[in-house]
Amino acid sequence: MTKDELIHKLSEIEWDDFEVKSAKSELPKNVWETVCAFANTIGGWIVLGVAQKGKSFEIEGIDNPEKIEQDFTTVIRSGQKFNQHLLFKTSKFVIDSKVVLAFYISSSKFKPVYINTPVNTFIRVCSGDQRATDAEIMAMYHDQSFGIKSEEFVKGSSINDLNLLSLKTFRNHVRNFNSSFPYNDLDDNAFCRKIGICSNISGELSYGSLLMFGKQDSIREFMPNFWVDYIEIPSDSVATAVPRYTFRMQEQENIWEYYNVIIQRLRLYADNPFTTTESGASPDDESRLYALREGLINFLAHSDWFSPMHPTIRIFTNRIEFQNPGGFIVPVEKVEQEAISLPRNPIIIKLFRAAKLAENAGYGIDKIKTWTALTGKEIDFKSDITHSTIVFYKRDAIDKENGVALDKDNVTEETTEKTTEKTTEKTTEKKLNINQQKIIDLIKVNPYITNSEIGRICNISDDGVFYNIKKLKQLGLIVRIGPDKGGHWKIIEK
Repeated sequence: MTKDELIHKLSEIEWDDFEVKSAKSELPKNVWETVCAFANTIGGWIVLGVAQKGKSFEIEGIDNPEKIEQDFTTVIRSGQKFNQHLLFKTSKFVIDSKVVLAFYISSSKFKPVYINTPVNTFIRVCSGDQRATDAEIMAMYHDQSFGIKSEEFVKGSSINDLNLLSLKTFRNHVRNFNSSFPYNDLDDNAFCRKIGICSNISGELSYGSLLMFGKQDSIREFMPNFWVDYIEIPSDSVATAVPRYTFRMQEQENIWEYYNVIIQRLRLYADNPFTTTESGASPDDESRLYALREGLINFLAHSDWFSPMHPTIRIFTNRIEFQNPGGFIVPVEKVEQEAISLPRNPIIIKLFRAAKLAENAGYGIDKIKTWTALTGKEIDFKSDITHSTIVFYKRDAIDKENGVALDKDNVTEETTEKTTEKTTEKTTEKKLNINQQKIIDLIKVNPYITNSEIGRICNISDDGVFYNIKKLKQLGLIVRIGPDKGGHWKIIEK
């Protein structure tokens, strides 16, 4: 920090990385709480020799700066006051002939940092230091194993703990969308060992792969709180919603099943569907669904699945909220600048990448932020120690016929033409009902989808699936290629 930067900081009112303290002749007693708080959050500057009086500041200076600096550095380096070794650097400024000392406390890699006892754990909240709650301390302990826990192998587990239907649909997706993937022709056992789903030596599953493809009972044996809550609320707040919700997703077996159900629901809030090229590769289509999909995969790959808190997606009339246990380890601004890829669960993101469903090296954040360019609405990133939230703000009105969000004051001629085209297309498509259109959409995404998967996602019976597929065949919109087992569906373009 330069002298100019220091003076600029003093002109600001709220900081989360900057604290001034009077230290005319000795260290202030509460300086160690601030050291602890910065070490437990994102790091920050402690400036001694400046007094804050309301919203104004007075440069007091330090009478004996060498002694104050020595006292401060001795305590930090001694290893007796704090449970962790802390990294810091020192700067000295002379302002109006008065000496000011500034100490930068780095965010600790090993949290929680506390003073003598865990009860004395402090965190930075806005511009102040607060004692951490039990939940916040627990979250910091979880983050000690950040990026490691999901790669550990689960003792006593095996490929028998996998939901083989989930694995099958995943492998079909990889074949369709990543045809050059080197392990596509292997049997399930060899595939799982090669891709890291299970150990080459013991055959045990990693926590990440168990979460991704496991049977629900097997997952909950090791992670009792496993659950993703997806809920659609017919208001802009829970308090004003009548009824309380219009749709709530049933519990699914694993992360892969949650992904497939949720992405179909999110299609209702995007103006253009995710499509594929003839080669099966996913295009960089810049659609709203693509932005939401990146948000969903970020949500699933970065959740702290070992927290008592569960991940939640809430669809309000004016926004879509992804809320996760576990804070952002790397600030969003830094990810944007340096393209950092640091997932909480590397195994999970690796599997999504094999299926061509995730960006590499941190570029997913750029894809998420295309939402603003496409809708004119902001994305809000919020994070603290216990949880993080990404909010996609929606447009003000909904074109109910097409499921397209429209701005009341920004309906352009082009938008009107597109809406008219879609309405015309729907009229000429021989009046498909909601379930039939969903089935068409599901087949576009996964031609190998089974009847049972269609029934689960659409929430209809086996007879309902049979009836709607029969209708789609009669209308000449789909055709079955190959046998019932091992074959696939093909969309007939009209």
